[in-house]
Amino acid sequence: MLPLIKQVLDNFNFNIDPDQSREDNAEEVIRSAALLSGAVAVEPLPFADLLIITPVQLKMVLHIGKIHGFDISAERAREIVQELGATVAYGMLARQIMRGLAKLALPVVGGLITAPAVYGWTYALGRLAERYFEQKRLGLPFDKNERAQVVQEAKKKTKNILPTASDFSDLASELRRRAEERSQAGAGSKAVDAKTVDAAPVDLSKDTRKPDPTKLN
Repeated sequence: MLPLIKQVLDNFNFNIDPDQSREDNAEEVIRSAALLSGAVAVEPLPFADLLIITPVQLKMVLHIGKIHGFDISAERAREIVQELGATVAYGMLARQIMRGLAKLALPVVGGLITAPAVYGWTYALGRLAERYFEQKRLGLPFDKNERAQVVQEAKKKTKNILPTASDFSDLASELRRRAEERSQAGAGSKAVDAKTVDAAPVDLSKDTRKPDPTKLN
C-alpha cells in the first residue's frame, strides 16, 4: 500500500507556469488530481482510496493555494478540504465508505463504476478550493450559496471532460506496476533498474478531450 501511495503522490508534482494564467494553472492541477483520484478508485482493495485519495486532495489544495500566493501548511490544507468537502454532495467520508462497500461486493466492477463519481467529486472540490483562495486573496467572503453554485457549475463541466473507463483503468494499472517496481527496488531487488522505477509517468495527453496534458512529473 505505501509504495502505491508514494507512486501516486510522486505523479502529482507541480510547478507554476508563468506563461499561463492563475485559472489555467489551477485547472491543470485540478484535472490532474481528479484523474489520479479516479484511477485510485479503480483499485480493487476495499477502502484503499480512503488512504490515497485524501493525500491527493490535500496536495491539490496546497497547489491551488500556491497559485494564489498562499503558502499554507498540510494541516491547514486538511482543514480546508474538510470545510469545503461538506458542500460536495453528502460529504467525503460517506462517499469513501460507499465506494469501499461497492468494492467489497464487486471488486473490479465496483471500482470502475465509482471512478467517474470520484473524478467529479475531486474536480468539484478543486473548483471550490480555487474560488476559496480567489475570494481570500480579494478579501471577500465565500458563503454557502456561492459554494453550492460552484459545485453545480463543476458538475456540469465534468460531463464534458470526464475521461473514459479505459483512461482510469490504464492509469491505475500503470501506477500499480510502477509501485510494485518501487517496492521491489526498496527491498533490495537487483532485478529492477532504478531508472525504470523513476521513469516518467504515463502520458495521458492522447485523451483529446483534455485541452492540455496533465501536469504529471
